[in-house]
Parts: sequence; C-alpha cells; structure tokens
Amino acid sequence: MTYTSVAPSAARLTESLRDIGYDFPTAVADIVDNSVAAGATRVEIDIRFDGAGSWVSIADDGRGMTANGLMEALRYGSRREYGRNDLGRYGLGLKTASLSQCRSVTVVSRPQTATRTVTRVIDLDVVVEEDDWLIISPDIDDHVRRAREQVADSGGTVVLWRKLDRVLPEKRPEGGWARRRLEGLAERTVQHLGIVFHRFLEGATGEPLAITVNGVKVEPWNPFAPDEPACNVLPVQRFEITVGEASGWVTLRPYVLPSRDRFSSPAEFDRMSGPLNWNRQQGLYIYRAERLVQWGGWGGIRGIDEHTKLARASLEFDTDLDVVFNINVAKMRVTMPPQLRQMLERPINELCIRADDAYRRTSRTPANNAGNYEASLSEHFPSMPDRARSAVGVGVGAAGLALRSAAMQAGEYAAWKRIVEVIRIQAPDVAASLGLND
Repeated sequence: MTYTSVAPSAARLTESLRDIGYDFPTAVADIVDNSVAAGATRVEIDIRFDGAGSWVSIADDGRGMTANGLMEALRYGSRREYGRNDLGRYGLGLKTASLSQCRSVTVVSRPQTATRTVTRVIDLDVVVEEDDWLIISPDIDDHVRRAREQVADSGGTVVLWRKLDRVLPEKRPEGGWARRRLEGLAERTVQHLGIVFHRFLEGATGEPLAITVNGVKVEPWNPFAPDEPACNVLPVQRFEITVGEASGWVTLRPYVLPSRDRFSSPAEFDRMSGPLNWNRQQGLYIYRAERLVQWGGWGGIRGIDEHTKLARASLEFDTDLDVVFNINVAKMRVTMPPQLRQMLERPINELCIRADDAYRRTSRTPANNAGNYEASLSEHFPSMPDRARSAVGVGVGAAGLALRSAAMQAGEYAAWKRIVEVIRIQAPDVAASLGLND
C-alpha cells in the first residue's frame, strides 16, 4: 500500500475558513474564551477607529504563553489537549475568530513565570502570496510596543486585529459611517459579552471576571432575574444521556419570571426583556461549561407563544457531551439530541403551563382567589365549617394549575378544555377562582 501526502492550499483554505459563521461580537467572545481558559481575571478590549488603520485589541492577565506555546496556538488544529470543561475544543478559535474580521492578527504574550515577551503574526496577504502556512516574527511598531507594555508587569496575552477588511467598508474606511459602525459594534459587543459570560462576571464559577470594552465595564445580564423576589424557581431536574461512547448528565433549571406588575420596577422589567424582547427571549438557555452558547426558543419541543413569554430554563452540560450536542466551531450553536428532546417534553410543557398561568393572572392575587372561592363554597355549601372553607380556599390557586398540568401529562388536554368550558357555564364563580376564565 502506498501513501501520498497532499497538503492543502494554504491560500484557499485560509480564505475559506474566514466564513465559518462568526460576527464581530461572537468573534471577540471566542478570544475571551481563551482568556478564561488561561485563568484571566481581567480582560480589556479596545475597539479604536483610525480609518484604514483602525484596530482591535483584546488583552488579558492570564498565564501567557512561551514561544513554543504561542506557535502551537497559531497552528490550525493545534495539538494541545483540552481538559474537561475547557472552553476551547477544535484548536481553531484564535485563528478563525480573528481572521473572520481582519487580515492580520498579532499575538503578544508573556508567561507569568518568565521575563521574555514573544510576538507572532499571521498575515493573510503573506499567506496568500506565498501559499504557505507562515508565521511572522514582526518588527516592533507602536501597536506592538503598546501590547508589550500591557503584559510587561504581570504577564498575559494581547490579541491585536489589524487590516479590518470584514469590519470597515473597503472604499471609505475613513468615513463617518465607518466610525459609527465601530461604535455600534462596541455597544453590541458589551451586550453580547454580558450575556454569554454572565456566570463568570457574577463570580458563579470562582473569582469574578472583569471585562471592559473601551473602558466601559461589562455588566452581567442574567436571564433568570435572580434578584427579583417574585421570580418562581422550579425544581431542578437532571437527565443522563448516552450516545455511542459519550455519556454524561444534563441539568434543567426552570424559571417563571414575574409579570410586569410584580417586577421590582418597570425599568428592570424592560431590561430583563433582553436584546430579543420578551417573546423571543423565552425558552432554553443552553450552557456549555458555564458559558452560554445558545438561547431563545424551545429546541423544537414547542413553539413561541405570547402567553409563555415569562418561561425560561437553563440547560447545562459539560464538555464530555460536546459530541452529543454537536457544538459548532464558533461555539454559537448546538443540536438537541432526540433522546434528550423526548425527556424534556414533559418538564417544559409543565413550565409553560405555569408561565401561562402567571401571564393570565397578573391582575389577580392568591388571596383574592382564595376569598372568592371561599365565598363560592359558602353559597353552595352553607353547612361546611368555616375552617374547612378556609383550608380549601388557601390551596385553590394551585388547584387549577395542577389540574391543567395533570390533563397535559395524561394526554387529555383537549378533554380538559371541554370540561373547563362546562365549568365556566355552570359555575362561573368557581371557574374564576380557579383561573379558568382566561
């Protein structure tokens, strides 16, 4: 048997990998993944307009890299081993994320335990001209000098993007539109990082991570409104998944957020609506190793509904299930395994029933429901002791919800709707107390 090694065209392949699916905020987030993996506690992002010379810098105070480590990091499909819960996976992120936005990426790094700073560059114009995978040791210019100063004291890494051909217009990169575009991208990046890294920013995974964009501190946006007293946190459920040789646990944490009248303030209600607004922000928030990778919608289990817009749930898995969820290179999309989708149908439908109930009952309180029901019992059953009527009334708010949930689980929801219609006609006061009139 004869083997022949056929190396790919560096020029063709590198240009093709630029279209792997990143936009500007997700590309920046992929670089921040590397900072988190390097143990950084601070990431400073600068997005600066200077016409055709505009640049982006992402600097961290992580462990830094040696010369050999940096060369390996700039290899397509690096040979490094990824540990459990590492945010990286394919050994492509630094290169593909950077070059999706620019034609020149410079990396300046110094290990925390060393005194030597190393600098390397991938320049697509050179790669295309030579049709070879070339890494450059550049001359020291003003940008590189600044980056070296950033890591001089405590170590760390700076990733510098230049020749921003995918960010600025080719014909007029110096115009006002180009300046406004960079400013808009900076705002979107602040918002995106606050969402996907909110657990790291909150310190839920250890020491809090601090991120700034052009000096603006990135604030966490937690989709589950944990500071709202009226947020309804439902029981956590865990599911064991096995597909081929891969196996692990998936955790579901369901929440029903408060309606507007029960939020701490109208401004906070509007803030928690999120970038997609309430209807499209409902659904599953999928976390891989504590990092949010996908959100919005119910993963094909059910559709978006105005009446369930208060329902959100985190779905969490570790990197040992990457192959099961088929996570993409940009770490922005996952595929729900059919086995898990079946397991999630019942708890998600129950969550949505509760959210529907909360949505429809915004103007009613449990106390009023109980009082109305006690009055109805007094009218229909005058011989019932007061204590018994009160005991029944206290639990009435949950009764309608429990019955509706039971009908759903038993596959008799259509029959339940017909029963509700009869109750509305024959005992409208009871229907009102059970929350069946909406």
